[in-house]
Amino acid sequence: MSSWVFLGFSLGLLVLAQPGPPLRNLAEARKIQIGAAVEPSLLLQEPQYAQVLAREFNLVVAENVMKWGALQTARGEYNFAAADLLLNFAQRNRQAVRGHTLVWHQQLPRWMYGSFTPAEMEAILSDHIRTVVGRYRGQIAYWDVVNEAIGDDARLRSTPFDALPGYLEKAFRLARAADPSAKLFYNDYGAEGLGAKSDAIYALLKDLKAKGAPVDGVGFQVHVDSSFSPRQVRMAENLERFAQLGLEIHITEMDVRLGSTGSRAERLEKQAQVYREVLQVCLRQPRCKVFTLWGFTDAHSWRGASEPLIFDVDYQPKPAYFALQRTLQQP
Repeated sequence: MSSWVFLGFSLGLLVLAQPGPPLRNLAEARKIQIGAAVEPSLLLQEPQYAQVLAREFNLVVAENVMKWGALQTARGEYNFAAADLLLNFAQRNRQAVRGHTLVWHQQLPRWMYGSFTPAEMEAILSDHIRTVVGRYRGQIAYWDVVNEAIGDDARLRSTPFDALPGYLEKAFRLARAADPSAKLFYNDYGAEGLGAKSDAIYALLKDLKAKGAPVDGVGFQVHVDSSFSPRQVRMAENLERFAQLGLEIHITEMDVRLGSTGSRAERLEKQAQVYREVLQVCLRQPRCKVFTLWGFTDAHSWRGASEPLIFDVDYQPKPAYFALQRTLQQP
């Protein structure tokens, strides 16, 4: 049995025994980081949420509070309170931070949907990236600079940023200037395996790299269900071709919806198998350095009641948790 002590704000001193070593210790031994998306308000509202997060993960990412709509609801007016809360928590608990996200077609404030000239959009983009990335200069390890630019049809999405030709390249260059020490990532879903969408992302990143854009890595979200098979979609082969571009590879938002057929024990084991197999693919790829879940408890998941995470609603570890634990312990 192992006990970890969490020191957190006004929550006091909390100790919780957990069978076996925490995931973060095992991940560090394998020279990778294991992370979770976080809702900062829960750090104060639920002591157990903060405790489990501190004990098990050595990387955190803001689920929503670093998105454009949360930070800049009115043009030029920024609110960093929730983001600062997360950063302070991470620093207290020796956790790296991933910034998410600078350019995305969703969760934008209403004012972003106005009619802007290229010069106006460039000024908007520049101000936002310089302000946000600059505020946390030297404190955030990774930035998802561009999120989900490729649609399900394998084409570039239409976004308000289209007012500025070449905005993708511009965003990466602005982020590098604002914080030269942060690693800069492109992040997307539905591209874990070979296919038209991953082909389009590969072509986009290859082109950006050819132009000299400072793209350091690619994030694969891995929002899947328990029927997902890394082997069937040739995930290892897909990751390898991105690695050959010189990109660092991260699993950035993994969750696995629980299936609806079979006994509960069978469904939980199938979910655990998917987590195990994706982690195995990451561990076998030398450039895969981060394995992050989109949350960690079923009590707070964007996927509702589908029970997609590794702790249940009572913060008890599920078979998926132990599958990750055992996989990290294997040579």
